Amino acid sequence: MRHWIAALAVGLALPAGAAEIGDDGLHKAPWMVETFKDLREDLAEATAEGRRLMVIVEQRGCIYCTKMHEEVFSQPDIAATLGTDYFVVQLNMFGDVEVVDFDGEILSEKAAVRKWGLNFTPLLLFFPEEVPEGVTAEDAAVATVPGAFGAETTRNMLSWVLEKGYAGDEPFQVYHARKLNGG
Repeated sequence: MRHWIAALAVGLALPAGAAEIGDDGLHKAPWMVETFKDLREDLAEATAEGRRLMVIVEQRGCIYCTKMHEEVFSQPDIAATLGTDYFVVQLNMFGDVEVVDFDGEILSEKAAVRKWGLNFTPLLLFFPEEVPEGVTAEDAAVATVPGAFGAETTRNMLSWVLEKGYAGDEPFQVYHARKLNGG
């Protein structure tokens, strides 16, 4: 009985936008896709579904990850975009699950994160529909977003990637400023 009361007290103490935490200590969202973490297969599946591959790197206890999940990813339109237009694969910055990089190298999550030179969480990596053979995830990414950002920045980044802004002559910062100014 005491355990039930303690669990209820903890549940009631969580903020309204609290994100679910998995057994691995990372945030879980319905728009995340559980895969074998073979980025080539994930990209092929995402592209076949008409979605864009996004990898999110997080770590246990990350206060900025919590901020993103509770304040940004919980926004209904952002959650809908992530669930409909993106194929989101989560990696644990210090995890041991095997990942297959686009270049075919098999390594742990933590080794992949080191290989790609990633230092922040949360970190979002966005990929094109096709990645040339032999290219690493770090080199293939069309956009990398390190750290926590607000809803407008995140919303605009998601749109910029879907619109393939990275292939044009308007950098994200200019796109973002134009969108903030009603353009």
